[in-house]
Amino acid sequence: MTKRYWLLAAVPAVFFAGVSFAQFPILDMIAGKVVEKYQQSSCEQLWIKKGEPKSPQVQEAVARLRADPAMRTEFINRVAGPIANKMFECGMIP
Repeated sequence: MTKRYWLLAAVPAVFFAGVSFAQFPILDMIAGKVVEKYQQSSCEQLWIKKGEPKSPQVQEAVARLRADPAMRTEFINRVAGPIANKMFECGMIP
Protein backbone atom coordinates (compact mmCIF):
# COMPACT_ATOMS: atom_id res chain seq x y z
CA MET A 1 0.00 0.00 0.00
CA THR A 2 2.88 2.41 0.69
CA LYS A 3 4.14 1.82 -2.85
CA ARG A 4 0.90 3.27 -4.19
CA TYR A 5 1.37 6.47 -2.20
CA TRP A 6 4.95 6.76 -3.43
CA LEU A 7 3.73 6.32 -6.99
CA LEU A 8 1.05 8.97 -6.50
CA ALA A 9 3.70 11.40 -5.33
CA ALA A 10 6.26 10.51 -8.02
CA VAL A 11 4.02 10.85 -11.08
CA PRO A 12 3.21 14.58 -10.60
CA ALA A 13 6.84 15.33 -9.73
CA VAL A 14 8.08 13.71 -12.94
CA PHE A 15 5.38 15.46 -14.96
CA PHE A 16 6.22 18.92 -13.62
CA ALA A 17 9.95 18.34 -14.06
CA GLY A 18 9.34 17.45 -17.69
CA VAL A 19 7.18 20.53 -18.20
CA SER A 20 9.84 22.84 -16.77
CA PHE A 21 12.51 21.45 -19.13
CA ALA A 22 10.16 21.71 -22.11
CA GLN A 23 9.18 25.28 -21.26
CA PHE A 24 12.12 26.83 -23.12
CA PRO A 25 13.13 24.53 -26.01
CA ILE A 26 15.26 27.18 -27.71
CA LEU A 27 16.96 27.86 -24.41
CA ASP A 28 17.98 24.20 -24.25
CA MET A 29 19.76 24.55 -27.57
CA ILE A 30 21.44 27.86 -26.73
CA ALA A 31 22.56 26.74 -23.27
CA GLY A 32 23.95 23.54 -24.74
CA LYS A 33 25.97 25.48 -27.31
CA VAL A 34 27.32 27.88 -24.69
CA VAL A 35 28.40 25.05 -22.39
CA GLU A 36 29.93 23.18 -25.33
CA LYS A 37 31.86 26.30 -26.39
CA TYR A 38 33.39 26.69 -22.95
CA GLN A 39 34.19 23.00 -22.56
CA GLN A 40 35.84 22.70 -25.97
CA SER A 41 37.75 26.00 -25.97
CA SER A 42 41.25 26.35 -24.64
CA CYS A 43 42.05 29.05 -22.12
CA GLU A 44 43.89 31.04 -24.80
CA GLN A 45 40.85 30.93 -27.09
CA LEU A 46 38.60 32.16 -24.28
CA TRP A 47 40.95 35.04 -23.47
CA ILE A 48 40.96 36.09 -27.15
CA LYS A 49 37.17 35.78 -27.54
CA LYS A 50 36.58 37.79 -24.35
CA GLY A 51 37.62 41.02 -26.04
CA GLU A 52 35.86 40.47 -29.37
CA PRO A 53 32.54 42.17 -30.22
CA LYS A 54 29.44 39.98 -29.99
CA SER A 55 27.62 38.76 -33.08
CA PRO A 56 24.09 40.01 -33.84
CA GLN A 57 22.68 36.59 -32.87
CA VAL A 58 24.37 36.74 -29.47
CA GLN A 59 23.17 40.31 -28.94
CA GLU A 60 19.60 39.25 -29.76
CA ALA A 61 19.78 36.30 -27.36
CA VAL A 62 21.07 38.55 -24.58
CA ALA A 63 18.25 41.02 -25.25
CA ARG A 64 15.69 38.21 -24.92
CA LEU A 65 17.26 37.03 -21.68
CA ARG A 66 17.14 40.56 -20.27
CA ALA A 67 13.47 40.86 -21.23
CA ASP A 68 12.35 37.54 -19.70
CA PRO A 69 13.45 37.01 -16.07
CA ALA A 70 12.22 33.39 -15.95
CA MET A 71 14.16 32.47 -19.08
CA ARG A 72 17.24 34.30 -17.78
CA THR A 73 17.09 32.41 -14.48
CA GLU A 74 16.78 29.07 -16.26
CA PHE A 75 19.67 29.92 -18.61
CA ILE A 76 21.96 30.93 -15.78
CA ASN A 77 21.06 27.82 -13.80
CA ARG A 78 22.10 25.65 -16.75
CA VAL A 79 25.34 27.35 -17.77
CA ALA A 80 26.75 28.82 -14.56
CA GLY A 81 28.51 25.72 -13.27
CA PRO A 82 30.38 24.70 -16.43
CA ILE A 83 31.33 28.30 -17.27
CA ALA A 84 32.54 29.09 -13.76
CA ASN A 85 34.61 25.90 -13.64
CA LYS A 86 36.31 26.68 -16.96
CA MET A 87 36.94 30.29 -16.00
CA PHE A 88 38.47 29.13 -12.70
CA GLU A 89 40.73 26.66 -14.54
CA CYS A 90 41.85 29.43 -16.90
CA GLY A 91 42.56 31.93 -14.13
CA MET A 92 39.80 34.27 -15.27
CA ILE A 93 38.28 34.31 -11.78
CA PRO A 94 40.17 33.98 -8.50
